[in-house]
Amino acid sequence: MAVLSSEAVVLRTWPVHEADLIVSFFTRDYGRMRGVAKAALRSRKRFGGALEPMTLARAWFAERPRAELVRLDQLEILRSPLSAPVDHTRMAVLSFYAEVLDEALPEHDPQDAVFRLLVSVLEQTQAVEIPPRSQNRERGHPAAAVAPSRVQADAGQPQRAQPWMALTYFSLWMTRLMGLLPDIGHCIVCGEALHAEEISFSSYADGLFCALHRNGSASALSADSWQLAQRILRAPASAFASEPWPRKRGQDLRRFTLQTLERHLERRLKSAEALARLGG
Repeated sequence: MAVLSSEAVVLRTWPVHEADLIVSFFTRDYGRMRGVAKAALRSRKRFGGALEPMTLARAWFAERPRAELVRLDQLEILRSPLSAPVDHTRMAVLSFYAEVLDEALPEHDPQDAVFRLLVSVLEQTQAVEIPPRSQNRERGHPAAAVAPSRVQADAGQPQRAQPWMALTYFSLWMTRLMGLLPDIGHCIVCGEALHAEEISFSSYADGLFCALHRNGSASALSADSWQLAQRILRAPASAFASEPWPRKRGQDLRRFTLQTLERHLERRLKSAEALARLGG
């Protein structure tokens, strides 16, 4: 029984027996997996705080023949969401990442682009105070490299990166990587090019609609959100880190992607309900 190793992000944990935990974790090399962390509740020596959801770690685990769960032996923290302040909004955003990945990804199916997307938005979700005059560095795309979070400060004062950008970026790209996002430049019905101020979406269908094919239950997608979506699909998350991102920016775009995700998952996401209560 060989011990395998991979970068991984912890998604969820459940207690089992007296001191064990079942851990759902998403690995770069082997996809989403579930394993048993023996005595994790009794002793923190092997795992420490590495079992907190959305912790990026180096994982060592062993697969046993015909066993549904792997044996999770060790996690070495590479980045923890608890290394910086986590408010209610950020906690809800992190929970959303975890729930979407845990529900959407099949087990034992490597998804390298999704893994890199997750790492990039985790960097942008951290509540890191950025000193004045920090500069952005872009290194790639969600399907390529990722870059640290950077937010420029106003009036020489430090700022904290906001989570709404990362949430919007993750939701749109996750919809694309799951194959649920048709061409957003053209109407899903007639194929004609879309025009700003005339675009809508429906909770009953994928894609966007032109003014002619908008149905009675459709919701409008603002010109700003439509143009923003096109930019997001062409640029890394770090490219947006220095832009002002109030809560309402991209709100209708997030609603569009959430409806698509929930329709294909065939369930309501509890973390999305928490985000809605926070105004997201």
